Formats: sequence, C-alpha cells, structure tokens
Amino acid sequence: MDGPKPPNPAQSEDAGSQNLSALVGARVRRARQIRGIPRRVLSESSGVSPRYLAQLEAGAGNISIGVLQRIARALDYKAEWLIGEDDPWDSDAWQMQELFRKASDDVRESVIQVLRPRPDDDARAQRVCLIGLRGAGKSTLGAMLGASLGLPFVELTARIEEMAGMPLSEVMAFYGQEGYRNLEAQALDRVITEHDRMVLAVAGGIVSEPSTYTTLLSRFHTVWLRTSPTEHMERVRAQGDERPMAGNPRAMEQLKCILASREALYGRANAQMDTSGRTPEASLKDLRNLVDEHGFLTK
Repeated sequence: MDGPKPPNPAQSEDAGSQNLSALVGARVRRARQIRGIPRRVLSESSGVSPRYLAQLEAGAGNISIGVLQRIARALDYKAEWLIGEDDPWDSDAWQMQELFRKASDDVRESVIQVLRPRPDDDARAQRVCLIGLRGAGKSTLGAMLGASLGLPFVELTARIEEMAGMPLSEVMAFYGQEGYRNLEAQALDRVITEHDRMVLAVAGGIVSEPSTYTTLLSRFHTVWLRTSPTEHMERVRAQGDERPMAGNPRAMEQLKCILASREALYGRANAQMDTSGRTPEASLKDLRNLVDEHGFLTK
C-alpha cells in the first residue's frame, strides 16, 4: 500500500512565489489608490508598462528586485513595505519608523533617549572602562587608577593579542577588520566573566561596532577621556609611533574628522574628562574624584 507522497519542494516554492506575488500586487494597488495615482501615471513615473502593472496588481506578475524598487520609489514608499510581513498601513512599527525618518534631529535624539534601555547598575558591578581616541591617556591613566585603587587593570587589545597568539598588527593582517571585531567582542565577554571589579581600557574604534559598544555600556561604568587634537597627535608620536604623520600632510585634518564623527558615540559614556594640558598625576587625581563622585565603585 502506497504511503502519503512526500511534499514536492518545487510545488512549495511555486506556492510561496504566488503568495508573495499576490501580496506585492495587493500592496502596490493599495499604495497607488492611497496616493491617488492612476496606473498610467505610475507607469510613466516608474518606467514600467501599464500592462505589466495590471498583471502585477492582479497577482500574476513575477517582479524583479529592480522593478520593485522603481515602483516603490515612484509611489514614495520603501520597497520593503511592499514585501514585508507587517502591513505598512496598519503596523505601528512601520508607522513609527516613518515618523522617525521624517522627524528633526532633536526629536530623533529625544525618542532615542526615551526608548534606549537603561542598564541596571548591578550589571556594571564595579567595573570602570576608559574610552576615547588613542592618545587621550587611557593606558597610562588606566594603569595608574587600577594601582591606586587596588583593582586589576586590563587593556582589551592585549587580551585580543593573547587570544589570537600574535601581535595586533598581525591580527589585523591575518583576520581583517571583521575578524578583529569578532575577537574584540569575545575578549570583552571574557573579561566581563572574569572580573566584577576592574579598570579596562579599550581601543578608540570599539564605539563603531554597535553590538560590542552596547555590551560595554551596559556592563561597565564608562568614562570618555578626551583631549585636543594636537595633544592626541603629540602623545601618539611621543610613544614612538610616527605613522600618523609619516607622508601624510592631512593627518591632523583626518584626526579631527574622526573625533567629530565619533563625538556622539563617545558622548554616550557615563562621564567624561578632559586631560588637555594636565600631567598624568593631575589627571589621575581628577579621575579618582570623578569615580568617587559618580559612585562607580560603590554600586
């Protein structure tokens, strides 16, 4: 006796394509009607023939990504609205996204502040992390702060080198930027597991990786160490690294651009401190006062 026939993958795929075509067609038709655009006008603005549009709206068209994009632009809709699971006219998420897209920068920032999760201080334990661009004093002050408070001091880049078994320059050459970022995230997770009380210094670019930076902000009390572009450059060169200026007359201009582009990200830290024109000893005193004032080691 023959058993039930196994499902035919080709038939399932055809059915899925037909359902998607019907969905896209219905949404294109509704979007056109809401906009009050005759099919002929949509044809002219999108470059898609009226006959094809009629087939599409009837659910009979086999639309390509390129054609879908042209139709969406002509309707002033996003292409994903026409193919997503959520109905763009009834979904609160879609409507909030559109309102956010059209809002001013001030309104957007206010919304972000309201919606952004507030990390529990317990999750940060008594961990302090120094962030900022290279040359701000993270390594020097981090080591000094750890010694003065009796806390372990860790440089995340050193932990990455330890995990990879090679210097940082070779890590970048061997793994590339994406591989380095993966190692950075793993190293951060590891130090969080190992230490409830510590001082950490991280590379300046960690803020450009949203997931890793979110973890950092939620599990550490963060301090943005900042200084002037001139001092950033002078301190790096004082460390014996001439690469920033070597054969690059625009190095200072590029440094200023990096600072400007990251300012909002660094500004998400719990506190910030300017080390411009300060000796390491004076900056350490400032940093200890800041840590005490914010109660980073009592929470």
